[in-house]
Formats: sequence, C-alpha cells, structure tokens
Amino acid sequence: QVRLVESGGGSVQPGGSLRLSCVASGIIFSINDMGWYRQAPGKQRELVAFITSNKKTNYADFVKGRFAITRDNAKNTAYLQMNSLKPEDTAVYYCGTRPGVLHPFGSWGQGTQVTVSS
Repeated sequence: QVRLVESGGGSVQPGGSLRLSCVASGIIFSINDMGWYRQAPGKQRELVAFITSNKKTNYADFVKGRFAITRDNAKNTAYLQMNSLKPEDTAVYYCGTRPGVLHPFGSWGQGTQVTVSS
C-alpha cells in the first residue's frame, strides 16, 4: 500500500523559507515521479512542481525561481525548498506520486500546512 507522509510546514514571515519533505513507502520510489500540490481555502488543488524518475523538473509559473524540488532515492524522499515566500503561498501542501507521465498524480499524503504572514 502506498503511503506518503509530508512534513516541514509551519508559519513564516513573508520572504522566509521552508523545506518540505515527503517520505514514501509502498512504491519503488526511484521509478516514480513525485509531485507537490497545494490547496488554499476555497480554492482547487493546484500543481506546484514535480520531478520525474530521471530528475527532470517542472514548476508552476507562480513558483519559478523561488521553489526547488529535489529527490533522494536512497531515502525515498522528495523535497520542496521554498524561498522568498509570499502570503499567497499560504496553503496545505500535498505530496503525490505517479508511476509515469501517462498517469495522474495520486496517493496523496495528509498534507502539511504552510502559513506566510507578517
């Protein structure tokens, strides 16, 4: 059974940084793509970034240049480094996985809250 556990969220001031982690189990991590999504109150879940099994990355325009997604296959963990945080980045951040580009992301974790406020 696939299980994803996110951590690293918290409250920061605008301009601050956080690093989110997503530990995966129940999958062959190295051959799966990993993605970070977020959902703000009253809004739909949206893609933030994903990283493929061969470490190609893709970012939503609203985080380009500020966020970086990485993965450590030895630790079955994906990371999202978030810098220059803005109040509009406030959301619950979810980790998802997919076995390949033809599949949607899924198997969501419980999410981790990120709050950016002065």
